[in-house]
Amino acid sequence: MLMKIHRATRLYEAWLAKQIHLVPIDLALKHKLMKRDAFLFFRSTFYRWMQVWPEVCRDVVTAPLLLAIGDAHVENFGTWRDSEGRLIWGINDFDEAHPLPYTNDLVRLAVSATLATDTKQLAIKPKAACDALLTGYTEGLNSGGRPFVLAEEHWWLRDIATNALRDPVKFWENMEALPPVKGAVPHSVRVALDHLMPESGLSYRLKRRVSGLGSLGRPRFIALADWQGGKIAREAKALGLSACVWAGAHDGPDTIFYQSILDQAVRGHDPFVRVQGGWLVRRLSPYCSRIELATLPRKRDEAHLLYAMGRETANVHLGTHKAIRAIQRDLATRKPQWLNRAAKQMVSVMISDWAEWRKT
Repeated sequence: MLMKIHRATRLYEAWLAKQIHLVPIDLALKHKLMKRDAFLFFRSTFYRWMQVWPEVCRDVVTAPLLLAIGDAHVENFGTWRDSEGRLIWGINDFDEAHPLPYTNDLVRLAVSATLATDTKQLAIKPKAACDALLTGYTEGLNSGGRPFVLAEEHWWLRDIATNALRDPVKFWENMEALPPVKGAVPHSVRVALDHLMPESGLSYRLKRRVSGLGSLGRPRFIALADWQGGKIAREAKALGLSACVWAGAHDGPDTIFYQSILDQAVRGHDPFVRVQGGWLVRRLSPYCSRIELATLPRKRDEAHLLYAMGRETANVHLGTHKAIRAIQRDLATRKPQWLNRAAKQMVSVMISDWAEWRKT
């Protein structure tokens, strides 16, 4: 019999605390947010997903393996600048990257779209969301993939990425308002941040940032500096093993796969993102950050957006070259609406767990 959600949470957090010095006040906030709605609960509990989905979706967990995103969801997308300064859209983070069936990322995306619709953050019907995701994914695989460069093409994504709700003035006001770091800062953090600065010896202010949901509780440090007439920011976030390891999902090495999945994906790479000394370090700016559903413009084609999410998932999966033909064969043999059925099953389980969590 599967353990209850409260016990699973305690055990997972105890396991994670052996790798990372967790921030108690941030964990308490995470537990509170998990009660607010089923979408926030889902985003916060990838560890629970990895316990449950192999039992609930037995017909899809046998699909071919590849290096997967793991914690795929509709708010795990954002923008960054590539080495040419072009604005790129795609998956924002890979904290939970791990070898998994390719179906994991598609089912999680579909579930997140349904839960976001239930909480009035999206308006698309579940079946339409699944159809758009799967069409985008399949076409992305068959085409060999292509990064989403928001210049001459994808103007509608560019409008989403640069809309007024991602205002630079407000962004830097929020950065300045972050509380200063109190107490000792790990030497490895300073080394990682120093290496990412535009010049040696640049003075910066260290701030504490509370962000994310799945990663809420992990230390985050922001280096905020004034440089050549403007502000710049760099972030260091503690990394640990994927929750897949805790859940015993598939045999494999106890490895952090963040850098590996970045390096092999079909992607306009961000030269400021790297893993160093147990920390993920990256540049932050108004257009180098995650896109929250609340910042989407009111007028948007949600089916088109989910289609793009499916294609971007294919861009990441194409990095595991040896698995692609097997995935294409597997997709061809699956019955129509397999994704919609699997998503419905997992939505039901997530809502049940959320109801249980809210009792305390």
